[in-house]
Amino acid sequence: MKEFFSITQITFLTLLLTAILTPAKAQTPTQFTPGTVWKDTSGEVINAHGGGLLYSGGTYYWYGERRGQRASEGVNAYSSKDLYNWKAEGLALAPEESPESDITKGCLMERPKVIYNEKTGKYIMWFHLELKGRGYDAARAAVAISDSPTGPFKFLESFRPNGNMSRDMTLFVDKDKSAYHIYSSRDNYDLRIAKLTDDYLSPTAADKLLFSQHREAPAIFRHNHLYYMVTSGCTGWAPNRASVHVASSLWGPWEDKGDPMQGPDAATTFGGQSTFILPVSGKTNKFIFMADKWNPKDLKDSRYLWLPAEVKDGKLSITWYDSWKL
Repeated sequence: MKEFFSITQITFLTLLLTAILTPAKAQTPTQFTPGTVWKDTSGEVINAHGGGLLYSGGTYYWYGERRGQRASEGVNAYSSKDLYNWKAEGLALAPEESPESDITKGCLMERPKVIYNEKTGKYIMWFHLELKGRGYDAARAAVAISDSPTGPFKFLESFRPNGNMSRDMTLFVDKDKSAYHIYSSRDNYDLRIAKLTDDYLSPTAADKLLFSQHREAPAIFRHNHLYYMVTSGCTGWAPNRASVHVASSLWGPWEDKGDPMQGPDAATTFGGQSTFILPVSGKTNKFIFMADKWNPKDLKDSRYLWLPAEVKDGKLSITWYDSWKL
């Protein structure tokens, strides 16, 4: 005897097959959830470590180290309109095939930062470079340039700024459009600042020691008439206590104001290390503290800690939230 499906059964089977065969849509983030897996708009895990942000033409661009389990694979770029949802723009700067190049495959390209030069119309990338096969002995700064914020960037050169070792670093453009390179030197015992040339491609001779406290991972911003700079101690991949220095001039003197972190695991920067502080466009006195929660066993899986940085009565505080919105 033949059996037939009822209309109800057919409807159920149709809905079931549709659910199985239809690809799941990636959730659209509407808040920050520090330390969790963060995926781009195509559903891939964001791979942009030790990074920095640039706001240009109504869009945010996130540049960071593309990492394998251990390998350094160049600099990735992502774009976003809202800071929550990021579109992968691909490699902004790739290692080069030529064994003669400073950025040949096997080199280390760390802590990339990009700034825009209004005079030349160029996007300028600086990063910490270690030459292939030399560990952390080279201690160089490197520069690349592009006509587009997403690249591809063209590598120009690497060097030791004014003869100084250069490892963890950041860039800062002040209100007068002067640009500065802030970098750890002398095996990370010194933190220095160098004013850049008008094209942002080279350091000038205006290069000064800020302090010698064995600090790295500088992240700087300006609020009203004061400059704030968060750094970490030097403990390899292991997290440690952050500190913030404050000054009324980039050239100092810089005063150590202690640890600005508040909340669980504040004494170890919530398990992370500073990389950048972003002034949020269009929002007065709103800043985002960016840090990396490094996973040395699988650097690609290192997580991102983005938290609100707040200044009240001249004092910086960075408080832990499991989730938060701008």
